[in-house]
Amino acid sequence: MQGLMQDWSLTLDRLLDHAAQWHGAREIVTRSVEGPVVRTTYAALRDRAKQASNALKALGVQPGDRVATLGWNSDRHLEVWYGAVGIGAVLHTLNPRLFAEQLAYIVNHAQDRIILADPACAPLLETLLPQCPTVERVVFLTDAAHMPATPFKAEPYEDWIAGQSTDCAWGSFDENTAAGLCYTSGTTGNPKGVLYSHRSNYLHALMTLQTDALALSARDTALLVVPMYHANAWGVVYSAPAVGAKLVLPGQKMDGASIHELIETEGVTYSAAVPTVWQMLLEHLRATKGRLTTLKRVTIGGSACPESIIRAFHEDYGVDVIQGWGMTETSPLATVSHPDATMIGNGFEEQLPHKLKQGRLLCNLDLKLVDDAGQRLPHDGKTMGRLMIKGPTIVRAYYGGDGEVLDEEGFFDTGDISTLDATGWMQIADRAKDVIKSGGEWISSVEIENIAVGHPKCELAAVVGVPHPKWDERPLLLVKLKPGETATAADILDFLEGKIAKWWMPDEVAFVDEIPLGPTGKIDKKVIRQRLAAQ
Repeated sequence: MQGLMQDWSLTLDRLLDHAAQWHGAREIVTRSVEGPVVRTTYAALRDRAKQASNALKALGVQPGDRVATLGWNSDRHLEVWYGAVGIGAVLHTLNPRLFAEQLAYIVNHAQDRIILADPACAPLLETLLPQCPTVERVVFLTDAAHMPATPFKAEPYEDWIAGQSTDCAWGSFDENTAAGLCYTSGTTGNPKGVLYSHRSNYLHALMTLQTDALALSARDTALLVVPMYHANAWGVVYSAPAVGAKLVLPGQKMDGASIHELIETEGVTYSAAVPTVWQMLLEHLRATKGRLTTLKRVTIGGSACPESIIRAFHEDYGVDVIQGWGMTETSPLATVSHPDATMIGNGFEEQLPHKLKQGRLLCNLDLKLVDDAGQRLPHDGKTMGRLMIKGPTIVRAYYGGDGEVLDEEGFFDTGDISTLDATGWMQIADRAKDVIKSGGEWISSVEIENIAVGHPKCELAAVVGVPHPKWDERPLLLVKLKPGETATAADILDFLEGKIAKWWMPDEVAFVDEIPLGPTGKIDKKVIRQRLAAQ
């Protein structure tokens, strides 16, 4: 016997339709590519998104065709996003921080037909386009007055959608239809495509709206710092419209001063970004004696959040930091570090050890730990193992890829080494390729880094394993000091003393002028290892 409920496909167009109909006057604010801060509403944005849909259809774009974007967070980017997914096309976000060779591989692998780009990406496209024969059209997300001069044919977005009808039929296709395509960063081998469905992204949006997740509501003003090209902006492009939260989009200006200005002028209550963004904001606030008068909470993900950031936000500005963990393959949010019932009444210091973990699992997902042979390991909060995950928002195969990516129980190997306790608290120890194996035991480079960066003179820290004749590997700590600061290796090691196991203590501290970051703001240890090997 089946239930007698209405058949209501979970397609993403319904989220913007809901926002436009029931939160139509709620603002979407953008620091535009032309310079000024501009304002629109959910109702107006839906109309323009439907114009974009009709412009795509006029080019012959069919369901399943890949429509690429290359740019930062803006209202026009969001219009194209919904304009594409609303007609069953696949929205493919390209990362403008990647090298042209990496982008060429991704565009060709996806067989993108059209690229809609920010004007600042014109030089990158000049290098990229000759390598990408499937691209038929380039549209710059601006007006005619601000078009960049290019040797290739392109048109301004405002002209492209001008005259198009605001009436366009959205949805009416299967909820398992592909909606978005996002490629992994390709830290090992070529990038891999993760093809999201309408159903998976819709479910992910609902999961992130839980109180123990992002907890967004119609009362929030959300500053979306995490890039839209970074795994669906952690799903906020869907969850914010679902509740009618005001959206603030920072465009290309991500420095501390610009972020602080938007927070204060727009009354931002919630934001999300990687740790490096928040470090820049905190440095700006300290230098200017700035305040945060409306911000209540931030989600930090992408890499483990140092205690120094969590503590500074709480003690100096009264802002609650919630860590989140996920990856492109998990849509991306999977765990969040909200306190559980056992912590009710506990103060900040008592909650801090759990805030430093990646948190508890969202409903609808499952986790396990296994050893290298695939055998389950205990969830005792101490045993490290390979972190495996399954659920309706988890990848089951890579786009255009061959071979199985799931084990016999249907779990996906995240590539992370972590611990997991009986109550569901998970903590990442390292990426499997970065964990340091010393004397048959594992050392967490992430934990050492996050403590070291708390040193008042340290701006960035990275730990990598280097060969050792007796112990196989030993940790090397690289430190980038804050401008104008000086320190010795003994200063840094003394700071670590008592905070990590003695046998974890780095054998050497090297001071460097730069620590390379990848295109999503994470420390790029592949580059570090290449540089060390070349010495």
